[in-house]
Amino acid sequence: MKGLLFPFILVTSLFFFWGFVHNLDPILIPHLRKAFTLSFLQSSLVDSAVFIAYFAMALPAGFVMRKYGYKSGILLGLLLFGLGCLLFIPAANTRAYALFLGALFIIASGLTFLETAANPYAALLGPKESSTQRLNLAQSFNGLAVVLAPIIGGKFILSGTNLTDAQKAAMTPQALDAYLAGEAATVKGPYLILGLIILVVALIFAFTKLPEIKEEAEDGRESSFAHAFRHKHLIWAVVAQFFYVGAQVCVTSFFINIAMKAAHIDEKVASEYLGYGYGIAFVAGRFAGTFFMKYISPNKLLAIYAVINIVLSAVAIVSSGMITVYALIGVGFFMSIMFPTIFSLGIQGLGADTKIGSSLIIMSIVGGALLPPIMAQISDITHNIQNGYIIPLVCFIVILFFGWKGYRPAKA
Repeated sequence: MKGLLFPFILVTSLFFFWGFVHNLDPILIPHLRKAFTLSFLQSSLVDSAVFIAYFAMALPAGFVMRKYGYKSGILLGLLLFGLGCLLFIPAANTRAYALFLGALFIIASGLTFLETAANPYAALLGPKESSTQRLNLAQSFNGLAVVLAPIIGGKFILSGTNLTDAQKAAMTPQALDAYLAGEAATVKGPYLILGLIILVVALIFAFTKLPEIKEEAEDGRESSFAHAFRHKHLIWAVVAQFFYVGAQVCVTSFFINIAMKAAHIDEKVASEYLGYGYGIAFVAGRFAGTFFMKYISPNKLLAIYAVINIVLSAVAIVSSGMITVYALIGVGFFMSIMFPTIFSLGIQGLGADTKIGSSLIIMSIVGGALLPPIMAQISDITHNIQNGYIIPLVCFIVILFFGWKGYRPAKA
C-alpha cells in the first residue's frame, strides 16, 4: 500500500478545493442579495445553480470515468472548475446576476466530476475494511475548507456596509449605481486567484501517474443502471444523501442571515462565527468521527448524530439570541460525518456497479438545489428565517432512518 500514499494525498487535496469554493456560497448569498437587492428566494438561486449542475452532470461524469478512468474525470473536473472561477470577472464587470449563476453552474459541473471520481477513489485506495474511515479522513480536509472559506470570503468579499432602503432612496442614482458596482466587484480578486490555483493543480495531475482501480464483480458481470438499482441500500443512500446535502446547504447558506436576525450581529461578525465557530466545529466533528468509528460502527454513529441534530434544529427554530447561533454551530459538528459515511455505506458491496452507484449518489446532491428554495419560501412567507429551519429538521429524520435500517446491504 506504500505506492498508494502519494495518490491518496493528491486526491485528498481535491476535497479541500471543492470544499473551499462550496463554502464561499454562504458568503455569496447575502453578498449578491445586497448587491442585486434580491429576496431570500431569489438569492437561493445561487444554491440552485450549483446543485442542479450536480444532477445534470453526474451521469456524464460516471460515463467518462467508466470509459476513460478516474484520472480523466478529475482532469476534466479541474478544467471546468478553473474556467467557472475565471468567469466571475466578466460577470462582475457586467453586473448580470444570470452570468454569476452561469459561472456557478460551470464551477459545479467541474465539482461533479471531481466528487464522482474522488469519493470512490479515496475509499478504494487501501484496505476495504477501512474504506469508511479513509473517506472520512479525506473529507476532513473538506472540513478544513469550511473553516477557511467563510473567513477569507468574509474578509475580501463582504464590505460590511449595509444600507437601509431609506438610505438608498436618499442617494443619487449615480451614487447608488457606484455603491452597487463596488459591491459586485469585490468577488473578482478571490475567484481569479482560486481559478489560477485550480488550473495549476490540473497541470500537476496531468503529469502525475495515478493507479487506475478496476472494480469488477465476482461473476465478471458488466456494470449497468438496471443492476445498480437492485441494490436497495444504494437507493436508500441516494435518498439520504439528497436530504443530507439539502440540510447542509440550508444550514450554511442562511447561517449569516439567521445570525444577523436572531443575535443582531452584523454580516462580518456573522461570517466569522460561520468560519471560526461552525467551520471549526465541522472539522473537529470529522476528525472526532473518524476516531469514534474505531469503536462505534459507522451506521450507528450516523444515527446518533442525526438524533442530536434533530434536537439542535428544533432549538434553532424556537430560540433567540446567541443560543440560536450556538445551536447551528453544534449542528455543524454532528453533521460533519454524514456525507462521507452515507457515501461509503452506499457503495459498499457494489462491485462493478461502484462507478454507477457513485454517480447516482452524486446526482442526489440536487437536494441542495431543491430544498433551500423551500426553506427560503417559508422564511419569506412567515417573515422569519428561523421558521425555515424546519426543513433541516425533517432532513435529519430521514438520515436517522438510513443509519438505523436503510444502510443494510441485501443481495442484488
